[in-house]
Amino acid sequence: MAATVSFTVESPRGPRTVSLAYERTGAGEPLVLLHGIGHHRQAWDPVVPVLAVERDVIAVDLPGFGASPALPDGVPYDLATVAPLLGNFCDALGLDRPHAAGNSLGGLLALELGRERLVRSVTALSPAGFWTERERRYAFGTLRAMRLAAGSMPLPLIERLSHTPAGRTVLTSAIYARPGRRPPEAAVLETVALREATGFHETLAAGREVLFTDDVPELPVTIAWGSSDRLLLRRQGIRAKHTVPGARLVRLPGCGHVPMNDDPALVARVILDTSR
Repeated sequence: MAATVSFTVESPRGPRTVSLAYERTGAGEPLVLLHGIGHHRQAWDPVVPVLAVERDVIAVDLPGFGASPALPDGVPYDLATVAPLLGNFCDALGLDRPHAAGNSLGGLLALELGRERLVRSVTALSPAGFWTERERRYAFGTLRAMRLAAGSMPLPLIERLSHTPAGRTVLTSAIYARPGRRPPEAAVLETVALREATGFHETLAAGREVLFTDDVPELPVTIAWGSSDRLLLRRQGIRAKHTVPGARLVRLPGCGHVPMNDDPALVARVILDTSR
């Protein structure tokens, strides 16, 4: 069951109240999970049961995605704002430098939280921000096409497609290497989440100039890339390793851009190994 926490952040127009939805389960050291653009916290559902055996797991809906409302007027969606905002979120929940794991946009945010020393370890799964301009345009174009397709399909068609492996391939093959493994109800919910994400366009626009160029020293960092990632190509992992030379670079065989569904056991092991 989702909960919501609200807190105040500063903006050019003065203090604003931000609310984020999250789910929390398990026991142990805290671990915050950050999803990608257009997705929602349920992207982590395949790995949460394993992680929760050893960790106090907090899966959050990023601003303007899932059950989290859009940011207030005057609060931008850029990296310099959203990363400290997540620090405020952790403070509001009483989390003292949690571990962080993120996918895509969430991976970029996890690395930024690590750079700012707001977390104690970072696992970044196909993180954004290590692209060339051509690769960025390709990824953003694919995301816009996915959003347009999700918005053009009536809900009964989405539900009908979700009931067959071939239909789930139509809905989710851009992000999963094994879309047939996704449960039908999950495929429906994430397609609806993509088309209803109020922060989608603002977040995408804020990412046009983003490149992650700083090291994240003195923290355990793992950068993991799916061998079948069709959105952010795996060669970007080599660039990430050059940028963060102390990071462990891990290949996720047979996994797509959102690897938690393609190989939950492997992804959970990578996260737990980093956070240990």
